[in-house]
Amino acid sequence: MAGLDVRYARSGDVAIAYHVLGDGSLDLVFAAGYVSHLTHALEHPVISTFFERLASLGRLIRFDRRGIGLSDRPRDVPTLETRMDDIRAVMDAVGSRRAVLIATGEAGAMATLFAATYPERVAALVLWAPFARGVVSDDYPIGESEAEWQRQFDEMEQGWGTRQFFEKQFAETWATEFGDYETTFEWYCEVLRCGASPGAALTAHRMAMDVDVRGVLAAIRVPVLILHRPTMRPDAEYMAERIPFARRVEVPGRASLFVGSAERTLSEIAQFLATAIGDAEPETVLSTVLFTDIVGSTEHAAALGDRRWRETLESHDATVRRLLDGFRGRELDTAGDGFFASFDGPARAVRCAVAVGRSVVDLGIEVRCGVHTGECEIRGDKIAGLAVHVGARIASEAKAGEVLVSSTVKDLVAGSGIEFEDRGVHDLKGVPGEWRLFAVSPS
Repeated sequence: MAGLDVRYARSGDVAIAYHVLGDGSLDLVFAAGYVSHLTHALEHPVISTFFERLASLGRLIRFDRRGIGLSDRPRDVPTLETRMDDIRAVMDAVGSRRAVLIATGEAGAMATLFAATYPERVAALVLWAPFARGVVSDDYPIGESEAEWQRQFDEMEQGWGTRQFFEKQFAETWATEFGDYETTFEWYCEVLRCGASPGAALTAHRMAMDVDVRGVLAAIRVPVLILHRPTMRPDAEYMAERIPFARRVEVPGRASLFVGSAERTLSEIAQFLATAIGDAEPETVLSTVLFTDIVGSTEHAAALGDRRWRETLESHDATVRRLLDGFRGRELDTAGDGFFASFDGPARAVRCAVAVGRSVVDLGIEVRCGVHTGECEIRGDKIAGLAVHVGARIASEAKAGEVLVSSTVKDLVAGSGIEFEDRGVHDLKGVPGEWRLFAVSPS
């Protein structure tokens, strides 16, 4: 595939490299985990053949994630929702209204979040060797320990770029599938060296450790195919059991997606796409809701008088609406002295809430804020459902000047730099179960 036509999509201030292969009526957006490089990857005939076969199923759109391959290296560590935005930027750049998302490894997290957040743009989701959480915990015993992650970080920092470091990975997942070991190994080293600098590789691996999309899985309402090797079964089973109507297929072997039973993998994808895709409009969507409320509004009104209090409210409303616009929030309702808004990313919602709290202090008032991410019912241009009630109840638990969030929000914004303080387990009025809440730490 000489002379590859690589193009760039703008996602905020970052350029995302992508390449289009084929021209079928069905769009397939492919996101590789770990390290990728759009051009060097295709220099091996096994890889180029795999992608050509995949492109026979539709228009194949491959892209390098931000920080990797031919895409820009951003200064800050990207959050999960920022990486999710890159999928939308690439789809918009190629004029794709709706696509099948195919993601491998840790790229499955951003594809999963995108599918739950934008179901109207996802025809189906295909995940290869996905995992829901990177680090082991009491309620996720199949993750890796922090000590094991740190060991990998240390090895990567010391050895990235060396033949010795790459050969260990190569021998475990690639070597047995190729006859010409030396030529393939040289190609493998070139892809990884060109795909990521030592710092970029570490950043990507740290993002993999921070993955926690457990709270998103039940909200996925598009057809899902999960493919994995036998060694990857525990993570795949965990996700398949929690994603409604997901189909799980175990592919024999121990190699990567592209080699070892590649025919079986491609056949499973083709069969899945032939039967799973429909035209149904989504009835639910994953959304982050924000509720704000002015603390002591009655007392303020009595102290200021009707005219001055009305002026204060008008300034408050203008401030909140300006910040909602800046953080891509959507105003859904105003009730009394507060706002109900939705966001397509939890980090933006949390940062907006913090900004609101700081900005209204100049008006002589304080607000309490609650943020929750969950599956919401679509009702025209509004959203409803249990997740909305949870968000409202969380806000009512917040103290003056406090931003309180659910554990789902805390998990999804890992790596964003937002820090939290544990506020313990709460019973939320009218909401079943117990809810662990966290307050955003002042910075």
